[in-house]
Amino acid sequence: MGQKVNPHGFRVGVIKDWSTKWYADKKDFSKYLVEDKKIRDFIKKEVYDAGLADIHIERKGDDVTTLTLYTAKPGIIIGRQGAGIEELKKKLAKEFKKDFLINVNEVPNPDTNAQLIAENIAAQLERRVAFRRAMKQSITRAMKAGAKGIKTMTSGRLAGADMARTEQYDEGTVPLHTLRANVDYGFAEADTQYGIIGVKVWVYKGDVLDGKLHSIATEPVRKQGRGDKRRGNNRRGGNK
Repeated sequence: MGQKVNPHGFRVGVIKDWSTKWYADKKDFSKYLVEDKKIRDFIKKEVYDAGLADIHIERKGDDVTTLTLYTAKPGIIIGRQGAGIEELKKKLAKEFKKDFLINVNEVPNPDTNAQLIAENIAAQLERRVAFRRAMKQSITRAMKAGAKGIKTMTSGRLAGADMARTEQYDEGTVPLHTLRANVDYGFAEADTQYGIIGVKVWVYKGDVLDGKLHSIATEPVRKQGRGDKRRGNNRRGGNK
């Protein structure tokens, strides 16, 4: 189960909280759900350069929606004397016809945030950096920053190969089945001249016990090289 399901959704209600909080009647539920998706897409497009890791949405009634943005570069969003955040509020109000309150929180350690790592790898792939180099550099930075384990995976026409394939690198341990394990997950897409390349990242930060994070690996640290996986473990053909 832990191998397939999204690590965030798997741990919601155990060690992780919901990223969206609101109540709606049955007739309004779908409207709010679609609106949440549009809000997230709109904000990511507007402040893409700010290194946006997560967006939390909270509604208390129909009038005001509170957004909490988790970013590696809060200064880009806030702007000089708050001009940037006020401009973002105006754009949101014009697009969605309602008022927004925006809180900006800085991500304390961007090198161990799975979403930021995935977007960084995707950005490098779009700049034609070798995918193995991009993945290995991200792994090295994450382990130096205090991660207990990290796994990166890229899928698509890697290095312009005729046949799409999946390759992964990992270091340390990433316990996907352990609910108390604080496993961060991120996904991004790189739009290259050969097509879309998907990037997935898992980062293990330690166990959550009694509501507190204990950064202690449950298994000895192990290192692995790259893997080459295809459907059905079929390794015939393609570029290596």
